[in-house]
Amino acid sequence: MLQDLIRQFGYPALVLGTFLEGEVSLLLAAYMAVRNVLEIEWVALCAFLGTFASDQLWYYLGRRHGRALLARKPRWQPLGERASALIRRYPDLWVLCFRFLYGLRTVMPLTIGLSGYSWRRYLLLDAIGAGVWAGGISLLAYSLGNAMGGLLEELRNYQVILLAAVVLLLSLAWLYRWRQRRRG
Repeated sequence: MLQDLIRQFGYPALVLGTFLEGEVSLLLAAYMAVRNVLEIEWVALCAFLGTFASDQLWYYLGRRHGRALLARKPRWQPLGERASALIRRYPDLWVLCFRFLYGLRTVMPLTIGLSGYSWRRYLLLDAIGAGVWAGGISLLAYSLGNAMGGLLEELRNYQVILLAAVVLLLSLAWLYRWRQRRRG
C-alpha cells in the first residue's frame, strides 16, 4: 500500500528531497502529515537535516572549488556576482535569509564559501536559518493543509450545487458562442 511505503521511506526521501531541492518535497511531506501518514515534528527535523547538509556541502565546494564551479555553470555567474555583492554588504543577514529567496538556494552557499566567510560563523548562522526555514515552512504548510482540508470538507457538502453551477456556466458559454457563430 502507498501509505505504508510513505511511512517507511517518507522521512529519508524528505531528507534527500530537501537536500536536492527543498520546498516541493517539504510541502508534500507536510501534506502527508496532515493526512496522518507522517508526523509533522519529524517532517520539520528531516527538512532541517536535508537543507542544512546541502548548504554545508555547497559552502565547502565554494570554499574549495568555487571559481571553477562558477566557470562551468555560466548561468550561475550573474547570480554569483549578485550574491557576492549582497554578501559584502550584509554578510550575516544573507547567511540567515538566503534560503527564503527562490533561485539563490544553491548559489548562495557556494558564493558564501567562495567569499572566505568564516566556516564557524556560517555553521552557526546556517543552522539557525535552516531551523527557521524547516520549522516555519513545515508548520505553515501543515496549518494550510488543515485549513484546506476543512474547506474541501465544506465543499463536499455543496458538490452537487457546484457541479450544477459549472454545467450551467459552461452551457451558457457554449450557447453564447453558438449564437455568435450563427449571427456572423
